[in-house]
Amino acid sequence: MTPSAAGVPVIERDGSMSEPKRLLSFEFVLLSAVSFFGFCNIAVFYSFFSYLEKIGVPAEWRGFLLGLEPMAAFALRPVAIAFLHAGNALRALVFSLVMIAIALCSYAFTKSLPGLAVLRLFHGTAFVFLVSSILTLIVHFIPKERSGQGFGILSVATLLPYAVMPFVTEALLPRTGNEALIYAWISLFALPALILLLSCGKRIRAALDGVDSDVMRRPVASEFLLNVRRAVVLLLIAVNLLIYFCHSTVFFFMKSLVVQMDTGSAGVFFPICTMTMIVVRVCGGMYFDKVNQLRSIEIFMALLAGFFLVFTHAASAEAFYVLAGSYGLCLGVVLPLLNSTMFRISPPRFRGVNTNLALFSMDAGFFLGPFAGGALLAAGCPPTRLLDVCAGFVCLALVLVVVLERISRRETNNAGCADPVAGGAPGEE
Repeated sequence: MTPSAAGVPVIERDGSMSEPKRLLSFEFVLLSAVSFFGFCNIAVFYSFFSYLEKIGVPAEWRGFLLGLEPMAAFALRPVAIAFLHAGNALRALVFSLVMIAIALCSYAFTKSLPGLAVLRLFHGTAFVFLVSSILTLIVHFIPKERSGQGFGILSVATLLPYAVMPFVTEALLPRTGNEALIYAWISLFALPALILLLSCGKRIRAALDGVDSDVMRRPVASEFLLNVRRAVVLLLIAVNLLIYFCHSTVFFFMKSLVVQMDTGSAGVFFPICTMTMIVVRVCGGMYFDKVNQLRSIEIFMALLAGFFLVFTHAASAEAFYVLAGSYGLCLGVVLPLLNSTMFRISPPRFRGVNTNLALFSMDAGFFLGPFAGGALLAAGCPPTRLLDVCAGFVCLALVLVVVLERISRRETNNAGCADPVAGGAPGEE
């Protein structure tokens, strides 16, 4: 261990730890495919707030039940971070897929408040271990110099369900008349993921044989605390929290917003915005590692704040869908660059840990967003007011990124090396 420019010890990469040479390896593609099947189970819940109203759940409990699943993820992500490492993540991934299938089938016969609360907690537990296991494994198959493109591709795999499932659900709902039946059918998506893992798990384990032994074990508490106390790590966690709070608000309350605005359709909004994110990451992913990442984040965060301010003024369906594309454009750039930035500033041993810490802030955002939004709506606040709150939070996140950029520049000048946070040129920790 050597002291960093900020005076905080970090673990340096040494000759015993080799970086992956190419991005689209078999293991990376396999884990990305498993991510796609795993995220189908969450994307189908875009209309869960409306479903709770349909089955007679009181208004004051809908936001709470909506937020319980991400709350479970928020509460258990630290457990997952402490428990998971490259040596046991594959087993945890298989187990979490089985849990998710059980949870999805259970919505069809669970209608009481206590039952739904327990089910949402169980579902959240399964999902947090699913995502944490995937990230703990996949970071070892991403070359540092292509981290922006790597997280862009991974995010495409996790975004495709959000483009497909709302459209499929809206098409099936008139025929089934019950979202819970659709949730049960979506449990079948766990089967191909399980087949892939069980048939190819030996290959993943063999690929990890060359990884440094330190990576295959959990870091001790003192090492974890030294890592998480770094200013750049804390700032990135805070920025992720604010952005995901806003994103969860859009995701869970867009249907209510559409009803109030009487413009456009939530079933079309999400495919447009998600497909825009996918196009941005597929076509622009190769440039994510060539640009100044922090400066790019700042630009598109400013545009995102503008989106929230003007969205409620969309006077036609055409304007509504143009704004859906604009929203997708901003998130299509900001989110993978935030992940890439966290990856770049992390020593190899802490890449899985820090990426999961970023997910911890996502969990908090997806819990606090529906919880706060549901409370405001129950108190009589119009849905459009939620977007004003989001605009303020994005502006705050933008300020934090500016602070992060200045800290990064100061540390770079003190260390006399390439800036690993800004990006554009690979640097060493």
